[in-house]
Amino acid sequence: MKMGTGKRAATAAAKVLRTSNSRTVRKAAGSALTQSKAPKERTSAAAARAASKVLRDGRTSKAAKTAAASTLAQRQK
Repeated sequence: MKMGTGKRAATAAAKVLRTSNSRTVRKAAGSALTQSKAPKERTSAAAARAASKVLRDGRTSKAAKTAAASTLAQRQK
């Protein structure tokens, strides 16, 4: 089964990388964007923690949350 970041999440991740200054948000978005071009890549523990923080923080943008959700969805169980 092919996994990987979908087009919508990849677009959101690219937008976040261009606009965000937050290290945590950028780490989660970078992981999502990497997985859009390399679907066999899996999310690291550090990127998963960053994505979790992004999703719990009420101040983050919808694009950041989309990228973070994609990152967490590809965490190996």
